[in-house]
Amino acid sequence: MKVKRRPIRLTVAVAAVLALTVGSSYLVADPPPARAATTGPCDIYASGGTPCVAAHSTTRALFGAYNGPLYQLRRTSDNTTRDVGLLSAGGVVDAAVQDSFCANTNCVITVIYDQSGRNNRLTQAPPGYWPGPAPGGWDNLADAKAAPVTVGGRKAYGVYVAPGTGYRNNNTNGVATGDQPEGIYAVVDGTHYNQWCCFDYGNAQTDGQADSPAIMETVYFGANKQWGYGAGAGPWVMADLEWGLFSGVNAGYNNIASINHRFVTAMVKGEPNHWAIRGGNAQSGGLTTYFDGRRPNGYHPMKKEGAILLGIGGDNSVSGRGTFFEGVLTSGYPSPATEDAVQANIAAAGYAPAGGGTPQQNVQLVGGQSGRCVDVPNGSTTNGTQVQLWDCTGGTAQRFTYTAGKQLQVLGNKCLDANGQGTSNGTQVIIWDCHSGANQQWNVNANGTVTGVQSGLCLDANGAGTANGTKLILWACNGQQNQQWNLRS
Repeated sequence: MKVKRRPIRLTVAVAAVLALTVGSSYLVADPPPARAATTGPCDIYASGGTPCVAAHSTTRALFGAYNGPLYQLRRTSDNTTRDVGLLSAGGVVDAAVQDSFCANTNCVITVIYDQSGRNNRLTQAPPGYWPGPAPGGWDNLADAKAAPVTVGGRKAYGVYVAPGTGYRNNNTNGVATGDQPEGIYAVVDGTHYNQWCCFDYGNAQTDGQADSPAIMETVYFGANKQWGYGAGAGPWVMADLEWGLFSGVNAGYNNIASINHRFVTAMVKGEPNHWAIRGGNAQSGGLTTYFDGRRPNGYHPMKKEGAILLGIGGDNSVSGRGTFFEGVLTSGYPSPATEDAVQANIAAAGYAPAGGGTPQQNVQLVGGQSGRCVDVPNGSTTNGTQVQLWDCTGGTAQRFTYTAGKQLQVLGNKCLDANGQGTSNGTQVIIWDCHSGANQQWNVNANGTVTGVQSGLCLDANGAGTANGTKLILWACNGQQNQQWNLRS
């Protein structure tokens, strides 16, 4: 988004049968080797007359018969690549391939394959109106280890989008253009978002420029209030239509509710002068229709260009954050019954946290003794910067996201880190590029301590200091107040 806008149906009964059929292969306490599902979301869309023209997931097959790769990895140690596929046709990802390939090194996701057969794969996003942070203005690739979950009791990984991360395909096959009808859904992490532009998935312009309204149609998830927004503090499911995020027909506020679930199903669909927003809990229950009506003024007819993006705005706006697990684009405007059956399929898939921490968004770590906040000096993003105590200001250098992978993430893609993987008293606590190593994992404990997963030592204000600038270290847990911390929103 440019600165100036910153300027043929399934019956309900059939849907229920489909939901029960799909769910039966997952509802087991100790899952056996994964079996092919009888139906995937794209099979349901096809039965409803609105087939998938793009289908992306790092967690499971979206067609019952699909047995190809889900995504490709590249590891840092030798720059080799490896495809990650399924345990069986129509089933869930074989995450052991990633765990083995990425052991003792970092990995990024280089390709998210298209399961539709149209080769609408997603790869590293090129520069747009806004440049990305990678060389040449390209966007970063996602840390492959940063979003562990389980699906049907099996380990999987999502696409963790820190600000600056983005994927795109500007040369697609079969995706809606102009005012052609389409449907879009994404399953996302409901605790990982921010208030900036734009964590999107869907149909975008092909040149990366915000040169007109109505040239995109994507799902947006987050709490941005610069353009359209809803009630409460957010987050909301909205649509990015270029030159604006829209929560309804109005260019600004529309009375749609915030959506707060651990995993969220987010849907946007559009046809000539008619569009809708739906959403729900990706773990259970049905969908809520947040908006269903005419296009906003200036957005009829639509002028969609048919590119596909993930994690960024149409002009490569790179300040949004979120985590993506699966999503599709369809040809044609899906019926509510079709979408309800898709939601039942998603819920039956069994998304769940991977046994990590309880995620918390944009919190301050406040010292129990000092009343001061954990702070990155001067907002530095230099690897190795030691964190300190400082008066609480509410700034981004004091705002941490505690992830499902037990990271304490700050300033986009930096994490609290035990320097040099140290496990001894006095080890400096620093920031470093997030890589999901054990020295970047922390337990936030009920007794007020924060302990390193690798070391078992406590986050400690050095020398029991309380003054601005007191450095933070690791130290054997001793029950003192300089090792007590409160997470404050």
